[in-house]
Amino acid sequence: MADVLSRGTLFDQELVTDLINKVKGKSSLSVLSSQTPIPFNGQKEFIFTVDNEVDVVAENGKKSHGGISVEPVKIVPIKVEYGARVSDEFIYSSEEDKINILKAFNDGFAKKVAKGLDLMAFHGINPRTNTASSVIGTNNFDNIVTQTVSFTANDPDANIEAAIAMIHGSEGDVNGLAISPIFSSALAKMKVNGVRLFPELAWGANPGSINGLKADINRTVENATVKDRAIIGDFANMVKWGYAKEIPFEVIKYGDPDNSGKDLKGYNQVYLRAEVYLGWGIMDGASFVRIVEA
Repeated sequence: MADVLSRGTLFDQELVTDLINKVKGKSSLSVLSSQTPIPFNGQKEFIFTVDNEVDVVAENGKKSHGGISVEPVKIVPIKVEYGARVSDEFIYSSEEDKINILKAFNDGFAKKVAKGLDLMAFHGINPRTNTASSVIGTNNFDNIVTQTVSFTANDPDANIEAAIAMIHGSEGDVNGLAISPIFSSALAKMKVNGVRLFPELAWGANPGSINGLKADINRTVENATVKDRAIIGDFANMVKWGYAKEIPFEVIKYGDPDNSGKDLKGYNQVYLRAEVYLGWGIMDGASFVRIVEA
């Protein structure tokens, strides 16, 4: 474990596993979609579309062309980092204390990575500045998913039904639903003859599924500029995300690594910094619908 704490080394496998497991539990995208390791140079995912139906051929009959189209989607990892200043007593602490500090840092880092993954993939924003990122560009749901349904606060169930019909009309599948607390609250309020339609959502609960559909409730679905209230579609097959397994970790003893204007030595501090490479790809925008408040 001592090697993990030296400058410029990597998180050990135990901490990497712990980090990713926590990300999977706190990010809606990771809860609903498949995860695959991403190489540093990125990778291509190929979407095959069979254009026509199978053809009945008579004995000695002529076969016709069916057709197939192939569209590659490249998943390129983006580097995100997080750092924090701690007292330089960290350097001189016992091994047990160092491990405890590192685990606490890892826990906080996981939560930020999970939130960041959703904000980047759903909205294309830099999580720290909450503004559009030129690095991400158009590789996000708000840009790629053009099918939308207007949010109706008094009947969100109808919104979901309309969205499902839209996806089915594009011959897509529906197996996942990411919703904001606002949308969840609207569903929870729905009643017929005084009986709740969705009692599992009462008191802000996050049950994991609604009406048998895998679902996750998360504030990251919302965006300040585009008021997404829910995203529904084929999360299981038409979106992928992943990370590069090697996660750099540094203990920086000198300088001003966070550009705060405070020299580390001058304030008896060291700086802990971790980086992770995350990538995602949306295979087919027509397999999703965003429910948006005007």
